Amino acid sequence: MKCLAENADTGRSLRGAFLIGVGIMAGVDEIIFHQLLAWHHFYDRATLKVALMTDGLLHAAELLAIVAGFFMLLDLRRSHALVEGRAWAGFFLGLGSFQLFDGIIDHKVLRTHQIRYVDNLLPYDLAWNAAGLVLLLIGLYLLRRARKTEGRTTPVEPKN
Repeated sequence: MKCLAENADTGRSLRGAFLIGVGIMAGVDEIIFHQLLAWHHFYDRATLKVALMTDGLLHAAELLAIVAGFFMLLDLRRSHALVEGRAWAGFFLGLGSFQLFDGIIDHKVLRTHQIRYVDNLLPYDLAWNAAGLVLLLIGLYLLRRARKTEGRTTPVEPKN
C-alpha cells in the first residue's frame, strides 16, 4: 500500500484533475453534439451567428480549464506532491459535474439549449443525466477509496 508523502497536496490534486474533467467533458459535448451531430449549440435561443459564437466561447473555456488543470497537476508532480488517487477522483467528478450541470441547469433551468430538438426529449434527458450521474458516482467511489488508502502506511519488516 502507498503511504501519503509528507508534501502531498490532496486538495490541489483533486481540483486540478477536476478542471481537466470539466474541460474534457465540455470538449466531448461540443465536438460530438455541437459539431459532428449538429444537435444543438451552447445557446440556441438566438441567431445562428450568436449560437456559433457561444460555441466558440465554450470551446475557449474548456481549453482554459484543461490547460489550467494540467499546469496544476504538472506543478504537483514536479514537487512530488501529486496524489494520484485524488486526481483520478477529481477527473471523474469533473466529468460528471459538467454533464449533470449541463443536463439540469443548461437544459432545464436556463433552457439555453436542449440535447436534441425532437418531440420526445425524455429518453435523451434520462440518458444524458444518467451518464453524468454514473461518472459522478465513479468519482465519489474513487474519492472514498483514496481517502481510505491515504491514512495507511506500508508495514515495516522487523530487522533480525
